[in-house]
Amino acid sequence: MKERLEALQVEALAELANVADDKALSEIRVKYLGKKGALTEILRGMGALSAEERPVIGQVANEVRGAIESVIQEKQDAFQKEETARRLSKEKIDISLPGRRMPEGGLHPLTKVIQDLEDIFVGLGYKVAEGPEVETDYFNFEALNLPKNHPARDMQDSFYITDDILMRTHTSPVQVRTMQAMQGESPVKVIVPGKVYRRDDDDATHSFQFHQVEGIVVGKNIRMSDLKGTLLQFVREMFGAHTEIRLRPSFFPFTEPSVEVDVTCIKCGGEGCRLCKQTGWIEILGAGMVHPKVLEMGGYDPAEYSGFAFGMGVERIAMLKYGVDDIRHFYNSDMSFLKQFARL
Repeated sequence: MKERLEALQVEALAELANVADDKALSEIRVKYLGKKGALTEILRGMGALSAEERPVIGQVANEVRGAIESVIQEKQDAFQKEETARRLSKEKIDISLPGRRMPEGGLHPLTKVIQDLEDIFVGLGYKVAEGPEVETDYFNFEALNLPKNHPARDMQDSFYITDDILMRTHTSPVQVRTMQAMQGESPVKVIVPGKVYRRDDDDATHSFQFHQVEGIVVGKNIRMSDLKGTLLQFVREMFGAHTEIRLRPSFFPFTEPSVEVDVTCIKCGGEGCRLCKQTGWIEILGAGMVHPKVLEMGGYDPAEYSGFAFGMGVERIAMLKYGVDDIRHFYNSDMSFLKQFARL
């Protein structure tokens, strides 16, 4: 039996030396080491051996099995490496090819201007406040010294939902809401960016929906000079250090005194051109000292407290800053227009 086992090993190793693929290797494994394989067939004669011979033949059988399994494993590992190398060669990526860049977006110019405004005023110590776009008549008009039937309401004709609910015509209602929330504490120092709505016909300079940023400061000994200094700092950071401002008397029901604020022309620097109609100045916002009645409705004693407020149209600022001649460009989703601002 020992001779048969040794002959079996020689035969199996000879076949394994010439095996060509994994399938043939599997067939040889079954042929020699399977349940019905040649090694099993030989070992069935172990019962006829004497007690002394069985351990010797058992050891030889184990050595034969180990030798055959070792070569089978080596062959299997070699075939696996070849297959892996073949697949890697076939599936490899040519990294020398140019990559596919994902298209990059950018901020809308109005969003960029609002962020710039917020950065400037937050740097001056202001907080950013928000409020509802669907507003009550009280906060939109009455609390801002615009009682019912006041003629100044005609300048802010709006979209009414009920007799008392409307789409806000300015962001000023948030000023009153902020003052009331402070419950008479000071100082109040906030800006209010947001969308507003008015019944305007769409043209190059008007829209039924647009954006405003308003600001209010309330405290003790707040003066007109504080307002002027704040606005001068703002326009110089927004339009350049050379920019000057001019205050002209005006009227707003919620401020007294009230002013229109002009800046030196962005295009000609004050020399006079078509943009500024040869005046050298361009109007950008309205402002003034908070009206005593507005302070009272906000919960402040006008004998002890004072304040200033200002409001500006974001589209107006953006048109001047970027040289846009038609407000409708901001809303018609023209990609050729918007791409100009993608990397600002």
